[in-house]
Amino acid sequence: MTSPITESQAGLIDQVPVPGDLRKRKTTDGEGYDGAGGRVLNVFSHGFLALWAIMIVLPLGWIILSAFKNNAEIGASAWSWPSHWSFGAFGRAWDKGIGDFFLNTVIVMIFSVPLTMLLGAMVAYVLARYEFPGNRFFYYLFVSGAMFPYFLALVPLFFMVKNLHMLNTYQGLILVYIAYSLPFTTFFMHSFFKTLPTAVHEAAVLDGASHTRTFFQIMLPMAKPGLLSVGIFNVLGQWNQYILPVTLMQQQSSTDKDHSMLAQGLVNLALSQGYSGDYPALFAGMVIAMLPVLVVYLSFQRQVQAGLTAGTLK
Repeated sequence: MTSPITESQAGLIDQVPVPGDLRKRKTTDGEGYDGAGGRVLNVFSHGFLALWAIMIVLPLGWIILSAFKNNAEIGASAWSWPSHWSFGAFGRAWDKGIGDFFLNTVIVMIFSVPLTMLLGAMVAYVLARYEFPGNRFFYYLFVSGAMFPYFLALVPLFFMVKNLHMLNTYQGLILVYIAYSLPFTTFFMHSFFKTLPTAVHEAAVLDGASHTRTFFQIMLPMAKPGLLSVGIFNVLGQWNQYILPVTLMQQQSSTDKDHSMLAQGLVNLALSQGYSGDYPALFAGMVIAMLPVLVVYLSFQRQVQAGLTAGTLK
């Protein structure tokens, strides 16, 4: 039989905090965890997020509404509803060159984003999992590359690509996109590969798996959340890139095909409008440019958040 609980033991049990009581405990300064300080912080953080959301949503709404208006309605009021909802402006924008610019951007990113992810993951895996002389030197070299502003390298970059006869070509811009996206990808994936369990890697080596097989069949699938997260950042960064296409995608003669990217094409379309242009078509082109990246981010929002948090936990 169990002995009855004495009065002293009952007093000790009452003093043990339970999860429900943790919120009621007082801190050293006399304030509770859910005190006035916590409420002020919550109000400030939620207010800041609400203000940030308004700053993002209002311009998007204005652009979308303007794409369905005519020139008179755009000049009359920014927030009035269109008198007639029509997709004619989107067709005109596509015919004025947005379709070609869109296709050029998709062609470049089909190659640049996967190659960036593959090369970045391979470099990050080696730097995170293998110790060799110069490991930290190469890691900090990539980190410093992520902090280097590419504006300072535009002139030498132009002549380098020109000497390779790759100006106004897809392959030239693809190589430059990979070079400038690789440092951040390596930095991000290096931290993620560090968090993966070492026992799995050691078990694969003991089973006789080669380094290549271990990477592609074991470690790379385990790093899928991190790959999705950094992949979204690369898609957003390369899709919205403007200064690099302006520098490198220049027609060398009148017979050359125009390989302008989408952001570059939108600027050219805006400049060609003048004072009496088709502004609904311009706004429609902006919607066409925003829609793909918006859909991609909203579709993988949870995976991006999971990848960002997983990279910080071990």
